[in-house]
Amino acid sequence: MRGPINLSSNLNKADRIAYIDDKLQSLYPTTPVPLDHKDPYTLLIAVLLSAQCTDQRVNQVTPRLFSKADCPEDMVTLSVEDIQSIIRPCGLSPQKSRAIHRLSELLIAHHGSEVPADLDALEKLPGVGHKTASVVMAQAFGLPTFPVDTHIHRLAQRWGLTRGRNVAETERDLKHAFPEARWNALHLQIIYYGREYCTARGCDGRVCEICRTCYPARKHPKRCNKA
Repeated sequence: MRGPINLSSNLNKADRIAYIDDKLQSLYPTTPVPLDHKDPYTLLIAVLLSAQCTDQRVNQVTPRLFSKADCPEDMVTLSVEDIQSIIRPCGLSPQKSRAIHRLSELLIAHHGSEVPADLDALEKLPGVGHKTASVVMAQAFGLPTFPVDTHIHRLAQRWGLTRGRNVAETERDLKHAFPEARWNALHLQIIYYGREYCTARGCDGRVCEICRTCYPARKHPKRCNKA
């Protein structure tokens, strides 16, 4: 067990990592997936829709979409325009609707209508970048990944876990900092904490408990590299 934390000086990196890990585990011992889904395909579609959109909005939209098509075979019977009319509230609907239709065709043609449990294969699907593929690998298949979005990128910098200039560098540093067995849960725990305590505008690196504990001597707002 770690000894007492000195609250008068900034923690060294090893102590920051241990404290953050303990704190997030105590706050969020369970990590439910925030996007409603029933299988890897519906999760893939929900994560794709969540780009530049809130999880809450996605969860409001997907019931109507999935009532019409919750598998690749049903999705391709809808036109791109049909899909777009349903998902419009999520934003970027022209691009997302085309990607959903085309990836469904590709899943049928090349993967037996199943979502592949393979990062490279997922990243080759339209509209599926590294972060989306990593989320599906972690949350649908339980395989160790550490998906990093702009919010995790920001918190990791505030907490001194990375100096990454982009999400790829931050992902590398977080994977190095924490054991592989913790990656999937930590991804969600950091998201939950960021939404509740360390928001983009509500904390500047000196407000929330983790920021104050890791950097009690920090006198100025933490300036973060944009993803």
